[in-house]
Amino acid sequence: MTDLACRDDQRLKYLELLSEKFPTTQAVYTEIINLEAILNLPKGTEHFVSDVHGEYEAFEHILNNCSGVIRERVETTFKFEITQDEQADLCTLIYYPKAKLRRIHDEGRATEEWYAITLMRLVRLARHLSSSYTRSKVRKAMPVEYAYIIDELLHISPDEREARLAYHQRIIDTIIDTGSADDFIRSLSELIKRLAVDRMHFVGDIFDRGPHADLILDRLMGYHSLDLQWGNHDIVWMGAAAGSAACLAAVIRNNIHYDSLKILESTYGVSLRELYLFADRTYTADDGMSPSEKAISVILFKLEGQTILRHPNWQMDDRLLLEHVDSGRGVCTVDGREFEMRTRDFPTVDPADPYALSPEEQNVMDGLVDAVTSSEKLRRHVNFLYERGSAYLVHNDTVLFHACVPMNPDGTFCAVNHQGELLAGREYYDYADRLARCAWHEHEPVSLDWMWYLWCGRLSPLSGRVVKTFERTYFTDESTWTEARDSYFTLVNDPEVCRSILREFGVDPAHGHIVNGHTPVHAASGESPIKGGGLLVVIDGGFCQAYHAATGIAGYTLIADPTGMRIKAHRPFGSIDDVLDLNKDITSDDDRFWVEPKPLTIGDTDTGADIRGQIADLRDLLDAYRTGELAENGI
Repeated sequence: MTDLACRDDQRLKYLELLSEKFPTTQAVYTEIINLEAILNLPKGTEHFVSDVHGEYEAFEHILNNCSGVIRERVETTFKFEITQDEQADLCTLIYYPKAKLRRIHDEGRATEEWYAITLMRLVRLARHLSSSYTRSKVRKAMPVEYAYIIDELLHISPDEREARLAYHQRIIDTIIDTGSADDFIRSLSELIKRLAVDRMHFVGDIFDRGPHADLILDRLMGYHSLDLQWGNHDIVWMGAAAGSAACLAAVIRNNIHYDSLKILESTYGVSLRELYLFADRTYTADDGMSPSEKAISVILFKLEGQTILRHPNWQMDDRLLLEHVDSGRGVCTVDGREFEMRTRDFPTVDPADPYALSPEEQNVMDGLVDAVTSSEKLRRHVNFLYERGSAYLVHNDTVLFHACVPMNPDGTFCAVNHQGELLAGREYYDYADRLARCAWHEHEPVSLDWMWYLWCGRLSPLSGRVVKTFERTYFTDESTWTEARDSYFTLVNDPEVCRSILREFGVDPAHGHIVNGHTPVHAASGESPIKGGGLLVVIDGGFCQAYHAATGIAGYTLIADPTGMRIKAHRPFGSIDDVLDLNKDITSDDDRFWVEPKPLTIGDTDTGADIRGQIADLRDLLDAYRTGELAENGI
């Protein structure tokens, strides 16, 4: 069979399969008309966030207020009808309907009149938000138990408004009479939040520093439309869960350092008892470092040393510092210079073989690796990171990755030696993504080593700096703590460099953007998150409380809607109780930096390209019906 005949045969088989779903010309007509109409709907609103670092309560509120979009829509809909206090009360009800309703009942405000007014306001707001979607998509977003009723309330044409008003009012009255108003309010509130954001992009770093990465993951697992790009703090947890001892030691040290051990011990059920017992038997506590921090740090640097020695192509021998420690004198020699150390307590380090674990250290790590790889909850969370995540994403002319594309000082992409193969740019990212998946599914030793490299390797695209964990742990001279960054971070201030990155990832620089997290923007010092002439946006604004003093804000949300792109800088969040009791919200400064020449439609998006492909296939099926190449199944 010739290639042409083979392609014709494959085409016919595909059309036969398609005809099972669309068996008649009428069915094909209807679907083409439906898809063509969808192409002309407004583009869905996308939100981009990053670097939440376990700060659950602030992140939860950002999700509930949709980064301030709910408040904006309430103001637009009711600006000249209700007071600002009433608007704030309505917003809080939408954010936290269950808790707010409880307070309203306690205050004696839950009258029939209040229910009637509130339900109608929620219906109007939901109607306003639903106008950007097909009726089918809105119906799918509704809670099943109230889908029919909400559908009736939301959809009304101008010529029947008066006639339907009494009908709608009767529905509202019946909801109140039957005692289902609270449940209906909760359902409408969730629908409003669902419609306010069509898709969320999480650009890395759920874990570490803050205490509740697990709660964030639980929340994200229930989110309606989401993708994730892995950050270095995510990949080290993923590596630990896959069985990398070096990654696990780094995770444990981070948790000890940031005093967030509860997530390991209570949430994921990983007992550190053997580590504590070993540390107390082996180390002292008289120099400002706890025995447990000393024990896990030495284990970490031994395991890192072993990993580096297995991979000379990484060219990281300068990070083999444990062998240069003189514990008797309390110094470490680096490039011929001696640095004073915080501790002289290195009882398990054998100068003849400094990177070998002692039998007790090996026993401790074997038990910890077994515990972390057996944790069902951690496995569920890491599975989610793999299923919904990737090393990078290209979506709607936007290139998303957490940290950087390693670059040479001259602006060319840095070629990295991976098992004898030189890789750079997008090809390097594809390789990193494959390695991470191999580590999880195959537990192959080289891939597990690479998980550690992706966490902190010199040319890791998820890190992009020389990580100085050793110096920060031991050296008293803080000038040694400075971590040299990849050239990428300064080069991207040049628009032409950003254009070359966009082209590398297959995006037209005329209307494409790059979105990164990873590097906190020092907004308090006047640094802008918008770089490269508006082509690159850094959205790490410091959700984590530890960064608030440095950044001057408490996180960013990038919003892409039909009219362009804007970035919201969030002010520090008080508490959910403040929101409920005082209607206090996170305040955000808004900066629109990209305006589309004309409002975007679904036809301008990746979804639109997929739909046009479906339409082409349907037109081919229609021609096959018309020419008799295929018989209609409905006649």
